[in-house]
Formats: sequence, C-alpha cells, structure tokens
Amino acid sequence: MATLSVVIPALNEENGITEILERILSAREALAACGVGQLEVLVVDDGSTDRTGERAAALDGVRVIRHGVNRGYGAALKTGLAQAVGELVAFLDADGTYPPERLPDLCRAALGGADVVIGSRMSGMDSQMPLSRFVGNRLFALLVSLLSNQRVRDSASGMRVFRRDALPRLYPLPDGLNFTPIMSVRALHEGLSVVEVPIAYSERVGRSKLSVVRDGLRFAESIVWSALSYNPARVLGLLGLGGVGASFLIGAGLIVERLSGVTALGPWGIAAIFAALVSGVAGVSLFNLGVTFNYLVALFRRRPVREGIFGKPLFDPPLDRHFGWMGVALIAVGAVIAVVAVTLGATGWPLERIWLYLVGSALFILVGLQLIISWLVMRVLEELAEREHQVEQDLRPQG
Repeated sequence: MATLSVVIPALNEENGITEILERILSAREALAACGVGQLEVLVVDDGSTDRTGERAAALDGVRVIRHGVNRGYGAALKTGLAQAVGELVAFLDADGTYPPERLPDLCRAALGGADVVIGSRMSGMDSQMPLSRFVGNRLFALLVSLLSNQRVRDSASGMRVFRRDALPRLYPLPDGLNFTPIMSVRALHEGLSVVEVPIAYSERVGRSKLSVVRDGLRFAESIVWSALSYNPARVLGLLGLGGVGASFLIGAGLIVERLSGVTALGPWGIAAIFAALVSGVAGVSLFNLGVTFNYLVALFRRRPVREGIFGKPLFDPPLDRHFGWMGVALIAVGAVIAVVAVTLGATGWPLERIWLYLVGSALFILVGLQLIISWLVMRVLEELAEREHQVEQDLRPQG
C-alpha cells in the first residue's frame, strides 16, 4: 500500500481551512480502496496574519509548517514537498475550490503508471469558475499545448497527484502562482506521463489572491521562457516559418503583378515589398536561431538534440545538416538573377522592369548567407557535444 502526502499551501484562509482539511481526512477509506494505505496531511502556513495555522493545527492527523513571512504560493508548496514522505504527493488549495473527494481517482491514475496526474477543471464537469479565469486557463492550456506539441486541457490546475520520484525532473519550479503551469511545461518536455482526470470546480471561500491581468501575463511569460529552455526551435521556429510564409505569399503576389504588366507601385505596393523583405530575412533568422539554440540546450543538458519544431525530426539527416549547400544554392541563384538583371539593364531595359528582380536577388543572397553561417555554428556545437560525450565515455570506469 502506498503513502500519500497531501500538501496544502495556505495564506489567511481561516474561514475555509478547517472544512477542506476535514474533507481530506474523511477520504481515508476511499483512498485505501484504491491502494493508498497511509495519509499524511501537511499545511504550509505561508505567513498568515489570521488564525489559519491555529485552526489547521487543531485537527488530529494534520502537521502545520509555518513561514515567518509570506514567501509565495510556489515557495509554500516546495516547503511542503521537501518534508513530504509519501511515494505519492498531492497538493490542492485551502480555499475549497478543489474537491478532495476526487483524490482517490487521481491516485488511481498515478498508481496505474502516470507520473503526473492533473485534476482538470476544463473537462466538462460542473464548474463555478469566473468567465475571465475560464478564458485565461483555456489560453494557457492552448499555449502550453502549442509549445510542447502535446495536448493538455488544464495546464494551471492547482490540484495534482504525482510520483515523488518525478520531482527531480520537475525542478526547479518558481515561488509564485506560476508554479503550476511551469510544472506542466516541464513535465511534458521531460517526457513524463501526464494524465488529466476531470474534477468539478467550486466558488472559493474568501477573497482570491490572483490578479487576472498581472498574474495572467506572468503565466504566459513563464510558459514561453520555460519552453524556450527545452525546445527553442519549437518557439522560434514557428515564428520563423510564419515570417517565411508571409514573405513567400507577398513575393508571389508581386511576381503575379509584375507578369501581368504592372511596373509601377503605389504606397501599398512599396509597403508590401518592405514587409516581404523584413519578414523573409527575420523569419529565416528566427528559424536558424531556434535550431542553433537547440544545439546549445543539448550541449548544456548533455543529451542528444531530440526535439524540434514538430517534436521529432521530419528529415534524416536533420534539415539543419543541409543548411550549408542550401545556402550556397540560394547565393548562386541570387547571383545569377542579379547578373541577368544588370545585363538587361545595360542593354537598355528601364529600371522599372528590373528592380523587382534585383530585390529578389538581394533576398536570396542574404538568406543564403544566413544559412551558411548557421550551418557553421551548428557544426561547431555538434562537435563540442560529441567531444564532451567522448570524454565522458573515455573517463567512465571499465568493467
């Protein structure tokens, strides 16, 4: 039978702490039926100025850990996690929004092999979540799913059960309210088994400490930065592909206009050329930067480059191995176009007929040069990674 440690972070929750703890303690029988033999309940009083700690300590079977000053939601959770003894660890809020009666269902999923089990408030069960937070949580889940290439419905849920031995792969985690979305990002990128179990969500007891705008922006920023630390090519590469795609569409439209006899452009046409050049060069730069950063991440984490824009390589060998000859080819095409355009100009063609080809030539040459530079940088990083791996192999005890 497994031991479950339930951590409750609490800040000025004297009106609801007793009820939520009694509901957790009353779940012992249901927990035993799903394979949990021992229940440990820890309340981390995060600098409360009311009687939260006193009311929690008055209940048998509850251990209270006190912070002298408020250190943050995530810091309180980490204090509790550090002192928890169970093979399974759970946490939920002290405000009555999450149903402890669903803990057996989450534990059953964890005992069935899941590393992290999220109580999903967005899976169709009864929810009293305010509309602004509902929309925000949908957006956070969409962002996490997009950046991790794996679907998650509720990335910011504050009710979870996970295996204690998964903690080293989930850390480091922040001290603030962005603790839960960052845990979701890390779990997905670390390749842990993540399962979502539907739960109901109730109106909280007392006043919420979350600011929809301020904390929402912090959540989004944290999600993006965490994803960048694992798979930069996913974030920057998608932006890069968007830029290249926009440049291609604008360029195709300009070529169609030119072939139809249009040689003079108005303000919007000039703006389109500017947009095509900027988005094309910037798109390739962002794409190359993302792929290059993936090599840096692999080097620092001492593991092979295993992720990319689509979560797994689409080409064998990877596309970046071809950047060298692709860059040379683009420069050659750009140079040929430039020579032809200049020659035509020297034979009497007016500038109005050749300017678009000169602009296209410059774009090909600049993009080709970027690809060659990126190819050189990535080959150096790959060599360093292989050298590091070889040193580890040579120094490893034999036999």
